[in-house]
Amino acid sequence: MSTQGYLALDLGAEYGRAILATLNDGKLQMEELHRFRHELQHLPSGLHWNLTELWSQLVQGVTKGAKVAAERNIDLVSLGCDTWGVDYALLGKSGQVLGLPFGYRDEKHHQAYQVVMDNLGRKAIYDATGIQFMPLNTLYQIVAQKQHEPGLLDLATRLVMIPDLLHYWFTGNVINEATDVSTTQMIDPRTGKWAKDLLSKLDIPTHFLGETSPAGTVVGRLRQDVIALTGASNLGNVKVIAPGTHDTASAVAAVPVDVSKTPKWAYLSSGTWSLMGVEIDEPIITDAACEASITHERGVENKIRFLKNIAGLWLVQECRREYDRMGTPHEYAELTQMAAEAEPFRTLVNPDYPAFSLTGEMLEKLAGFAELSGQPKPETPGQFVRCCLESLAMAYRRTKLLLESLIGWKIEVLHIVGGGGRNALLTQMTADACGIPVIVGPYEATGIGNALVQAMGRGEVKGLAQVREIVRRSFELQTFEPTGKAKFDEQYPR
Repeated sequence: MSTQGYLALDLGAEYGRAILATLNDGKLQMEELHRFRHELQHLPSGLHWNLTELWSQLVQGVTKGAKVAAERNIDLVSLGCDTWGVDYALLGKSGQVLGLPFGYRDEKHHQAYQVVMDNLGRKAIYDATGIQFMPLNTLYQIVAQKQHEPGLLDLATRLVMIPDLLHYWFTGNVINEATDVSTTQMIDPRTGKWAKDLLSKLDIPTHFLGETSPAGTVVGRLRQDVIALTGASNLGNVKVIAPGTHDTASAVAAVPVDVSKTPKWAYLSSGTWSLMGVEIDEPIITDAACEASITHERGVENKIRFLKNIAGLWLVQECRREYDRMGTPHEYAELTQMAAEAEPFRTLVNPDYPAFSLTGEMLEKLAGFAELSGQPKPETPGQFVRCCLESLAMAYRRTKLLLESLIGWKIEVLHIVGGGGRNALLTQMTADACGIPVIVGPYEATGIGNALVQAMGRGEVKGLAQVREIVRRSFELQTFEPTGKAKFDEQYPR
């Protein structure tokens, strides 16, 4: 009897991957078959995703997956895509994509954000959506679209998030998977339906908004012309199953917690973005949550991910890109070692300072923040990266305290999932700053959650608790105990 395989197509904001997952005797095995880098394109109209290149790379990933499965007598039964959140595309009546999708860091979104704030104010928006306030959210993207090219909204027959678009291209069928649309700031967290009353106040059309579907929904079978592109003969029965299509939803599904034994836990999905939060069953729409800008996003099994977005390792990535452009490239491991050797607590910044969210000139921005706040400017690569890492650890502490004040109980354990967990220096800083044990792993949580939710969609895994049980059995975890809490206590008031 052949082993069943699931192909997880995982697109982050910097890299994309195709991962083949197999499930045997309650243990999951993962193998990365294809990896590619992708970047936003600066065009005269703004910052856009290179959709055709993304599609080409995904087809290559499926081709490799089919080849490996055939060679190893693996029955490839499904595939699914997850991506970053908030970005969307518009489809016309023929199914054509209307215009290149913008990247969430496009500067026009900041202008639209201010317009919406001036018109409605924070409270009205939060009461309707329960989403934290960030100019990159889909709501402000659509307002920017209306300001600059309103005709596209009139022509559109369907709005799809980026993973919904990719699933449409694979199958010809359109759905709006719930975890990703929940990032738009256009969904009522109480019902999971579109907040159409709010949109009408902004004169945003709603005719292109479809019903939402839960994670694990079977979208359809692969189109014959997609199969022909791969040249593979073993894809005829492959189903496309929507995982938690927002990458954080897939990552949180793979947090290896046993809730019956550890009920007071939090997660930190660490990568380009850091997303720190807790899992709850009902939204907390209060003035205090609004003031704290805590977000409500849908999770697998209709859980609510009560979390806060933090700038994350984007700051370090941008520093590295600056050094590359300057002709002095450094690997991430080298930068981390330099940071470990640099003076502690020399310079601290607010990772969520608005200027840091935009591309380019990160070294100059960090130095400028230091000057404005009366601190010594970072000068060496080690000083710059240590500044970023210590500041992130402080942001995690601040977020932990915010969450605790809203949920009414103390967080006892923090689970870090995602590639950022490989940075042991940052992880130890996080344990010290938060003053609680930090459990790291699995690093490939997004791909793991993607594959296991596909298995849920097929009925082969019986729910979220079993997903997490499989993760605990399948992957090694590492625990970091707080050893330097007093130093972070002393510096936190800064």
